Amino acid sequence: MNKIQQNFRLILQHRFGPVLLATLLLCSISLITRIILLIASASSFDWTLANFFSVFIIGLFFDLAAASFAVIPLVIYLWVFPSKWYGKKLNTILLTIYFFIVVTTLIFNGISEWFFWDEFSVRYNFIAVDYLIYTTEVIGNIRQSYPITPILITLLLVSGLATYFLRKWINPSFSIPIKFLKRTKFALLLLLIPVITYFFVDHKWKEHSANQYANELAGNGMYDFGFAFWNNQLDYDTFYQTIPLDKATSILRGERSEKSADTAALGTVREIIATEKENKMNVVMISVESLSADFLGSFGNTQNITPHLDSLAKKGLLFTNLYASGTRTVRGLEALSLCIPPTPGQSIVKRPDNKNLFTLGSVFRSKGYNSRFIYGGYGYFDNMNEFFSQNGYEVTDRNALKPNEITYENTWGVADEDLFKLAMKEIDKDYKNKKPFFTQIMTVSNHRPYTYPEGRIDIPSHTGREGAVKYTDYAIGKFIKDAGSKPWFNNTLFVIVSDHCASSAGKVELPVNKYHIPMIFYAPGKINPGKFEKLTAQIDVGPTILGYLNFSYKSKFFGQDVFKMDEKDQRIFISTYQSLGYLKNNKLVILGPNKKTNTFIPDFKTGNSVATENEQWLTEEAIANYQMASELYKRKGYQFSTKN
Repeated sequence: MNKIQQNFRLILQHRFGPVLLATLLLCSISLITRIILLIASASSFDWTLANFFSVFIIGLFFDLAAASFAVIPLVIYLWVFPSKWYGKKLNTILLTIYFFIVVTTLIFNGISEWFFWDEFSVRYNFIAVDYLIYTTEVIGNIRQSYPITPILITLLLVSGLATYFLRKWINPSFSIPIKFLKRTKFALLLLLIPVITYFFVDHKWKEHSANQYANELAGNGMYDFGFAFWNNQLDYDTFYQTIPLDKATSILRGERSEKSADTAALGTVREIIATEKENKMNVVMISVESLSADFLGSFGNTQNITPHLDSLAKKGLLFTNLYASGTRTVRGLEALSLCIPPTPGQSIVKRPDNKNLFTLGSVFRSKGYNSRFIYGGYGYFDNMNEFFSQNGYEVTDRNALKPNEITYENTWGVADEDLFKLAMKEIDKDYKNKKPFFTQIMTVSNHRPYTYPEGRIDIPSHTGREGAVKYTDYAIGKFIKDAGSKPWFNNTLFVIVSDHCASSAGKVELPVNKYHIPMIFYAPGKINPGKFEKLTAQIDVGPTILGYLNFSYKSKFFGQDVFKMDEKDQRIFISTYQSLGYLKNNKLVILGPNKKTNTFIPDFKTGNSVATENEQWLTEEAIANYQMASELYKRKGYQFSTKN
């Protein structure tokens, strides 16, 4: 053991010894983080020997990959700074500062990974990248959700103590000078490692198991963050399996009963011809933040946290088999406005060249409606203002509220009751101007830090998700009640639908139950109470609303009017930013970015799934939808024009 220690000390005394020390620090803290996350996920982890050892072996590989990038500044410093500086006080100060920053960053990252894992049950991904962009909301959310000051003080104290004890390992490297030419050889060799890592390491190597928790634990949070940052858009043709475009178009036309409007057109253009007179009802769509179906008593919840929504579900038409396209608000907004399958990478809402697209708002506007999007936060978040204002909607956000009109606010926006007051004012304005209206309202209160005005419900603010759900339910109930006294109420269809579920974590890649969301069509005297139980995709919501209103129009939507669909047409789209799922006939096809396709039989209650053989027709149908959605966006074939 003494000999090993002596050899180790000799290595650290080398000019580039601190590189090894920094690598060991990163790998050690990453290992501790991985163990803690594994313990936290014990009930969901598939405890096989293969999974257990793979988590740590593959995890070490990605830890080393992350370290190869993290030490680049240190390698350059040790290479460039003159050898004669060694043993000088300046080097001691600079390297001590460097290691203090390294230790602080690594511990802070470990703490952050814990909170991120607690919220999403995954390593850093696109969500973490978005959080880096929207610092105001995210920092505010952290400050309002956690005791940030004690955490930071503890972090700095621990980092200071760790750096102090590391000094005996840092200082020996100062003692032996080395000439620049020799330093260059070592430096170039060390700098070659991240280059090889960048070009030859595949992020998918961590996908070693059917258990999603095992796959995520095998990764490294910092490496995953870098991957998500550099790959925020995934070109479908490059990464996913494709078929000829004419075949994809033929498959899409065969899926739908509506007549094609242009047999030469690429994609989904078709004529929607109503058989009855247009019904010029107003439409108010409430997009509810993170409302999983299993929060509602209508779906078996016994906590009584949605009494108003459950009451509306009994008085209106409850969609019992609806599934969200994705796991984030921006995906829900994409599905509800564009009615298009989720393309890989970032949502179209946040991409460039997304103006003048074929949206639900633009169709309503072509029918003489005033289309609005009303949001309780600042609309620059997730590019909402930019997207909706240039795609057929008039946008209103929290900037429209005066200070005396705000009862309560947190980092994400004003309380939902204030949002609905604002929406009521804008709707009244449209009615006064004798314009039929389509208004989409996006709530914010059902989001961490789960704070809201006191005294509204019987659950204190800032105590958890259930309270936030019940407060949002209260605000929706109050809005509907207040709307009942308005002259426009009797001619208005209220559509209450979730943007996505509260959690997307599951044991498998795409757990179907984590995409199950509620929707209610409510229009007293117009819609009979009941349940609609056919399988419904979130992208079907828009065409179904237009179908209920008996609108004739030339459609580019991938979604369909579920009131008119055949049994064979039932299908849903569910996704992460890279795994694309297509569920039909109780079989789930998953398209992956390594051009792989796999088919599973899912359990709708538990979310688990069992692998089964691919069926060519079903796989090609999945490919046709996702490939064509990406192709139309890329070719600007999903644009709206007066000729549509």
